[in-house]
Amino acid sequence: MRKLFHVLTATLLMAGSAAMAAPPTKVVDGILVGTDGMTLYTFDRDTAGNGKSVCNGGCATAWPPLMAADTDTPAGDYTLVVRDDGKKQWAYKGKPLYYFNQDTKAGDKTGDNYNKVWQLVRP
Repeated sequence: MRKLFHVLTATLLMAGSAAMAAPPTKVVDGILVGTDGMTLYTFDRDTAGNGKSVCNGGCATAWPPLMAADTDTPAGDYTLVVRDDGKKQWAYKGKPLYYFNQDTKAGDKTGDNYNKVWQLVRP
């Protein structure tokens, strides 16, 4: 019984730490990127801190959101917004984070200042 208690306790601790995992980003050359090295962007039409993304539908096809799991929780400068479809998206300093579908390899920054409303994220 005691061994079962320790196994259950360890399992619960691991499950709890997974929910508090760091957002799937890193900084490369002063730019925020996903763990795959793909550049992340913010959209000037999103209002920081309001908990929403205004890039949905076709916009989200061109600018895929950095999605979060249902179990992810905010950490530091990273928060979560709820998209129109009810799914969660990561935000940095209140601004939702997106990839650009025309970036084809790690390090591409083709979306920088796109239509003067898409910006690189410089933490």
